[in-house]
Amino acid sequence: MALRDIVKDGDPILRKKCREVDKFDGKLAKLLDDMHETMKHADGVGLAGPQVGIARRLAVVEVGETYLEMVNPKIVACSGSQIGQEACLSVPGKSCMVERPMNVTVRYKDRRGMEKQGEYSGLTARACCHEIDHLDGVLFYDNEYKGGYRKVNN
Repeated sequence: MALRDIVKDGDPILRKKCREVDKFDGKLAKLLDDMHETMKHADGVGLAGPQVGIARRLAVVEVGETYLEMVNPKIVACSGSQIGQEACLSVPGKSCMVERPMNVTVRYKDRRGMEKQGEYSGLTARACCHEIDHLDGVLFYDNEYKGGYRKVNN
């Protein structure tokens, strides 16, 4: 495993819509291992492909005892709402309030290409949404909550 450089705000890769992963091999496994180590070293709870310079649809999330490696993730259902402070390893020194679903169901593949689906809530749901946004070129502050009611979309 190796630490990867974390791409910072202003780099165009953070605004690109990432391509799906179609090769499930040792190279992908090493990348996921490196991303996990990089995230832990930076004291984060999630890290997406573009944050390490890879424009592919993959992310790692770790909240408490839950560790996820999500390849080609998609939110297939969500419910509830939570408003909370978010920050990002790619945007040092900035944070803001963001509204996210309280509960999400995510469909994804694991490092071997096996289909998975999980239901997550609270901070884990928030982290999944944050990382999946990265895969579409969306940064957390694009969704800054300004107050008032706003429907959270699927």
